[in-house]
Amino acid sequence: MVSGGMTCVKYLIFLFNLLFVISGITLLVVGGTVLLFYAHYSNFVYPSYQSAPIVLIIVGIIIFVIAFFGCCGAVKENHCMIITFSIFLLVIVTLELAAGIVGYIRRNDVEVMLENKLNSTMYQYNTDMKIRNSWDIAQHEAVCCGMTGPEDWVKINNGNKTLPHTCCPDTPDDGSCKLGSPNVIQDSCMVKLKEMMQQYGAYIGAVGIGIALSQFIGVIFACCLARSIRREYETV
Repeated sequence: MVSGGMTCVKYLIFLFNLLFVISGITLLVVGGTVLLFYAHYSNFVYPSYQSAPIVLIIVGIIIFVIAFFGCCGAVKENHCMIITFSIFLLVIVTLELAAGIVGYIRRNDVEVMLENKLNSTMYQYNTDMKIRNSWDIAQHEAVCCGMTGPEDWVKINNGNKTLPHTCCPDTPDDGSCKLGSPNVIQDSCMVKLKEMMQQYGAYIGAVGIGIALSQFIGVIFACCLARSIRREYETV
C-alpha cells in the first residue's frame, strides 16, 4: 500500500480527475461553439482555421478515457495504469498547447484572410446560392453591409443601388432595400467579422493553454504516485 504523504497525492489525483472531466466538457463546448461559428462563415474562412476547434473537441472526448485510467490506477495503486495515465495526459497537454497557440497566432491573420475572401465572394453573390446565404447570414448576424460599407454593393452591381435585403433590418427580399433607404446599415462587415473571429481565436488560445498548464500539474502528481507505488513493490 502507498503510505505517508503519497496517500495525499493519491486523493489529489482523484480531485484532478474530476477537474479533468470538467475541463473536457469545457473543451467540447468551446470547440463546438467555435466550429459552429466557422461553419456559418465557411466561405469566408480558410479550411485550416477549423483545425484548432476540431482538436479541442477530440481532446475533450479523449479526456474522459484518460480520467478512467487515472481513477482506476489510483484506486488499485496500479503502477502501469498510472504511467499510462501520465503519458496520455502529457500527450493531451501537448495537443492542447498546440491548439491554443495555433488558435491565438492565427487570429493575427484574420484581416488578410477576410480581405481576400470577402472581396472575391462579393462578385459571386448573385450567381452562387451558397455564397449568397453566407453573406446574408454574415450581414444579419454581424449587423453590417458590404465589405467596407453599402457602397461596395453598388460597385458590384455596376451602379445599381439595390442592396441585399440584409443590409436593411426587417426588410423583405423584394428589392426595396436601396442605398438611399433610411435604415441601411453603414457598418463594415470586414471590421465586424474581424472582431468576432479574433475574439473566438482568443477563446481557443485561452482555453487550450490555460487547461493544458493546469493539467501539467496532474502529470507531476501522477508521476509522484507511480514512483511511490514502484518503491512499495520493490521493498516488498
